[in-house]
Amino acid sequence: MNTVRLRFLFVLLVIPALAFAAPADNPDAVVGRWLSSKKKNQVLIYKQGDRYFGKLVWMLEPTDVSTSKPKLDKLNPQVQLRHRPLLNLPIMTNLLYKGNNVWGDGQIYNPEDGKTYGCELTLRDANTMEVHGYMMGMRFLGKTITWTRVP
Repeated sequence: MNTVRLRFLFVLLVIPALAFAAPADNPDAVVGRWLSSKKKNQVLIYKQGDRYFGKLVWMLEPTDVSTSKPKLDKLNPQVQLRHRPLLNLPIMTNLLYKGNNVWGDGQIYNPEDGKTYGCELTLRDANTMEVHGYMMGMRFLGKTITWTRVP
């Protein structure tokens, strides 16, 4: 084989493989808007200092059908917080970049059950993130869902 053919073969094999490679190690790669796995909510992830946080910024159904008012944080275990609107509610706190496209040591609040869980995020590619919520500090007692980046 001559050199031109070898180069062409190299380009045909290597370039497509790079498209599937994990994103570069960038602590801020998680920043932006993310669509939940059920496609009913969007969370804006942002950075403060060296920590990452997320708040609910869009809901498919932001109003309570029975009252025609914004949905509230009705299941919060703290009674004084149950009057808060869900829209713009902080739901992810204190995530720290761990390296290799993983953010952890934080918490995620689930307004659907009023519980707060340990949280770890793993960026699979530029537009796909796995969100792992777990109980009692034990990662094996948890659930992983996939969120997609909102363009």
